[in-house]
Amino acid sequence: MNYAAEIYHVHHYSFRTTFEDGHTHRMFGITTPGILRGNTHVHHYHGATTLDDGHVHYYGGVTGPAIYLLRGGHVHYYQGVTTFNDRHRHAYAGNDSPSYP
Repeated sequence: MNYAAEIYHVHHYSFRTTFEDGHTHRMFGITTPGILRGNTHVHHYHGATTLDDGHVHYYGGVTGPAIYLLRGGHVHYYQGVTTFNDRHRHAYAGNDSPSYP
């Protein structure tokens, strides 16, 4: 298997944060290309949430390893918390869109 060829791809992600202080935010973006980790790979991601309730939050991290799908392709799991703004923060979790490199 050619791992370099397999990881040269990105994923799109779109999540809704947890409901805190009376509102949620959306977060969406595109990861960096894959980064080898043993016999799998991960991606970095970062960005700012949508402007809701008069403010934004920032987030970033590293995805989980590839989760291979039965019909081909794979996804990655995301989990984290946003920055603390306007006296609160939000959590988020979910999978990104499938990639078929």
